[in-house]
Amino acid sequence: MSESGAQIIEQLQQVSTATLTMVLFKNGIRRSWLRGPQPLDPMPARVVGPAFTIRFVPGRDDLCTPQSYAAAGAFKDAIEAAPAGSVVVIDGREQAEAATLGDILVARLQHRGVCAAISDAPVRDADEIRKLGLPVLACGVAAPPSIARLAYAGFGEIIGCGGVAVCPGDIMVCDNDGAVVVPAALAPKIAAEARAQELFEVYVQQRVQDGAGVDGLYPPDQRTLADFERWSSSR
Repeated sequence: MSESGAQIIEQLQQVSTATLTMVLFKNGIRRSWLRGPQPLDPMPARVVGPAFTIRFVPGRDDLCTPQSYAAAGAFKDAIEAAPAGSVVVIDGREQAEAATLGDILVARLQHRGVCAAISDAPVRDADEIRKLGLPVLACGVAAPPSIARLAYAGFGEIIGCGGVAVCPGDIMVCDNDGAVVVPAALAPKIAAEARAQELFEVYVQQRVQDGAGVDGLYPPDQRTLADFERWSSSR
């Protein structure tokens, strides 16, 4: 990863997904939060990394067999291709009756240095996944494997996950509010603006805890903005 890319990730690690959605909205991106995927366990820290995308399509009987797991061009190849530092994002078609990941595949992703995994379908082997410690965001749990309802289709291409388009290399930001996608081309601008917004919200929270009302504070009027500038410059 380039120095500028590492700096963007470091900046985004300081910004909540809630703040990011507002900053993205102001920049014309209205759909950035992935509907459905939530952390399997509470996340102790925010996770940020470039998206590595995996795609499933609706299952078909001749494609969805136990033998398909071992075939050339199978799901296992996508797992082995996931690079260190990435966030694996799986298009599971929001299928509620089949799990796209289980404990063995999650363990392999962890060994490869993946930062987190996101699926808009469930996961299985939830108790074992929790023991591994790799952040996993999914739409709950389900015992059946992916081949019960889904067919693996490929990796490294644009997908839909949780109702949002995700391109390979987009920046994924994950915390206990879920996952947000930051388009790669906008990432430097969004990271800078979001960091400034996060600092402003720290200031607002402090003022509110000191007893201030929100009128003229959030959203800010000119007096509040001037006071914020004095406050931030003194930090």
